[in-house]
Amino acid sequence: MTARWPEEPPVAVTLLVVAKEPVPGRVKTRLTPPFTPAQAAAVAEAAIADTLTAVSRLTRLPGIGPVRAVLVLDGAVGPWLRVPIEAIPQARGPFDTRLAAAFDAAAGPTLLIGMDTPQVTPTLLADACRALARTDAVFGPAADGGWWALGLRRPDGRLLRGIATSQPDTGARQLERLTQAGLRVTTLPVLRDVDTAADADAVARLAPDGRFAAAVRTIGNDAARTGAARPLVGR
Repeated sequence: MTARWPEEPPVAVTLLVVAKEPVPGRVKTRLTPPFTPAQAAAVAEAAIADTLTAVSRLTRLPGIGPVRAVLVLDGAVGPWLRVPIEAIPQARGPFDTRLAAAFDAAAGPTLLIGMDTPQVTPTLLADACRALARTDAVFGPAADGGWWALGLRRPDGRLLRGIATSQPDTGARQLERLTQAGLRVTTLPVLRDVDTAADADAVARLAPDGRFAAAVRTIGNDAARTGAARPLVGR
């Protein structure tokens, strides 16, 4: 008779998605130029949609238990939010303070991601959630030196406060903070944030079937049709 090991229980996790309301002139401002503020907002809206779609499909994968998905929003919910999800406002203050407050409000294993990596997949999110069942933290480095995902089995905002964001060494400093706290850290694959037009083009090519890629292609096609002096990406 062959011995069978007991199966691990499904992983239950809180998944926080940090986003900014896609308002022209307030979101993805580093895309302008060559994008107009309205085009940058359209790209941001599509990025949020693709990210939340990946989140909504997470529970279909094996080994994943109940997922409490929460949109941590800077701004207001509106018709642009196409996927039903619980939404809470971001705290006030610098971005590190807002991220820390989101973790402090959570309970149990918690994974935080942003809206800047619309190429993220349910499989990658599931891998991160499963890792939280056997380690203290998961860390997803970004190609620009930041990070795109941070998971803590025991949420503690003190692990984020005081680390300046949007800096070339933000990711390295955050990882150092985790290890100095004595946490066992599982590293996730490197992903590319969408900050610039070149980023948007590269990410659209990585995930060509999503709303984000479609939005980038539309912008490029509009530029070509109108004879813009500087064609936009995604043609």
